This record gives sequence, C-alpha cells and structure tokens, in this order.
Amino acid sequence: MSEASEGALSVESRVNAALDEIRPYLQRDGGDVQLVGIKDNIATVKLQGACVGCPMSQMTLKNGVERFVRERVPEIESVEAERLV
Repeated sequence: MSEASEGALSVESRVNAALDEIRPYLQRDGGDVQLVGIKDNIATVKLQGACVGCPMSQMTLKNGVERFVRERVPEIESVEAERLV
C-alpha cells in the first residue's frame, strides 16, 4: 500500500471516529450521518433519518458536524452533504 493510500485511510478512519463521537447527539433527535467519501480534503456525508429534509440540517451540518470533524481531523477543510442527482 502506498503512503498516499495509508494517509487517506488514516484520515478516513479519523473522520469516521469523529462522526461516531457526534452520532449520539444526532440520533437523540432522530437523525444520523454517514461518511460517503473524502476527496480533496472535503468529506462528503449522507444525512439520514430526521436530518433528511429538516430545515435545520444545513446549520447542524456546518455548525455541528463540520466543526466537530475539523477539530479532530485538521486535514479536512469542509464537510458537505451528499447531493442527490
């Protein structure tokens, strides 16, 4: 495995660990979040449960999930919601 692959796995593992930490707070309100992927230091997540269609989901994503992930994984520049086509 190349160094780049190992680094990507490390970042992905740390993002997943951060999501695991914040997940109980989201689940308490009926929501959840799942990592879809990481590209160019942007983590893409899928909002689930009550988060889908919630008018507060974007604020939760940016002020909650993104801030939490970026504190724990400084390589991540942004956390974005998966765009359905």
